[in-house]
Amino acid sequence: MTPSEGNGGLVERKVVLDVVGIENTLESLTRELIEAHPPDTDILVVGIHTGGAHLASRIASLLAKNGVSVELGMIDITLYRDDVFIGLPRPEVGPTQLPSSIAGKTIILVDDVLFTGRTVRSALDELIDYGRPHCVQLAVLVDRGHRELPIQADFVGVSIETTRQHSVRVYLTESGSPEDRVILYESENRS
Repeated sequence: MTPSEGNGGLVERKVVLDVVGIENTLESLTRELIEAHPPDTDILVVGIHTGGAHLASRIASLLAKNGVSVELGMIDITLYRDDVFIGLPRPEVGPTQLPSSIAGKTIILVDDVLFTGRTVRSALDELIDYGRPHCVQLAVLVDRGHRELPIQADFVGVSIETTRQHSVRVYLTESGSPEDRVILYESENRS
């Protein structure tokens, strides 16, 4: 989906990050990750399907370019969502790809936008089904606030103030967008 199609009654308010902004933000997040972990840390970077998986892949590549050896995985939290049977008409389950064991690893869980915290809670539930990691840390490209659960990111690209009438969409070339962008939308029906 591109920024101009499929916005369901949303009006574009501003571009939060453009191509260069996303690139710089990911490089900054990568530097923070390197500074936060000793070189011998057993790191597994896990992206939440779909946007988080693409970002996790980019972060893992940036870490590798800086000489940090990491494993890469991704999870699809569809069946772990608390609204899977009440809010999703036809849930589509994607792949979960993790090493045979996550026990003892430092997991960097990556998502594109942190909002209510429910996606992250679902991801944590799924990860625990695969074993007991040493720790799980959360890295997000955008934190837009409005948490419904006590979940905070350890590494944040950008924080923006939003209302519940806003929507933050991340468009990445890996998902078919012509260019990387993060856009803030607002509902046309503000009642």
